[in-house]
Amino acid sequence: MAKIRLSKNSLQQQQQQLKLYRKLLPSLDLKRRQLTVELQKARGEHTAAQAAADLLENSIGEQLPMLADEQTDLTGLVNMKRYIVGEENIVGTRLPVLEQVEFEVAEYSRLATPAWVDILVVRLKEAAEARVRVRIAEQRVAILEQAVRRISQRVNLFEKILIPTAEKNIQRIRIYLGDAERAAVITSKLAKKKQLARNHRYEEGYP
Repeated sequence: MAKIRLSKNSLQQQQQQLKLYRKLLPSLDLKRRQLTVELQKARGEHTAAQAAADLLENSIGEQLPMLADEQTDLTGLVNMKRYIVGEENIVGTRLPVLEQVEFEVAEYSRLATPAWVDILVVRLKEAAEARVRVRIAEQRVAILEQAVRRISQRVNLFEKILIPTAEKNIQRIRIYLGDAERAAVITSKLAKKKQLARNHRYEEGYP
């Protein structure tokens, strides 16, 4: 910890710093609460995305039980080509947003393949996109958790270190300056007494 100079200038600096800390703290605390709310929301969205993905995958087998006995080779029927992720700014934090998913569907003869293959293509696309949404939701949660930790550390720094330290420094400087002022008054009074006594001795003819 840096040594504090016990002076009026130092007192003024500490008072200005304390004023600034107290001004910044409410906005930091508000941001922490807002980010905490967004984190809770993101966790809920992740849970919902996971449940939706699981439901879609399970529904494929339930809706298309013939897949288990089908001899048609469906390998590579649907492949994800790419997905595009954008960003949104939430309380000063950049979060990923899924914008688009592109698929490649293998060519197949609609006359030579069962009709339910068309349904399977749709369901496979939905299931794959749902899994991407789960990954994006996980990333959003991780980013917000880090943001909440970071802002919480800053709030704690202000609440538990910067503000109390400035208050103690101000108190310490004030006590020192008060003691110094009282000591100066006492010294001045003693000097006046000595001067008066000296003057009195001269008046009486003493050297």
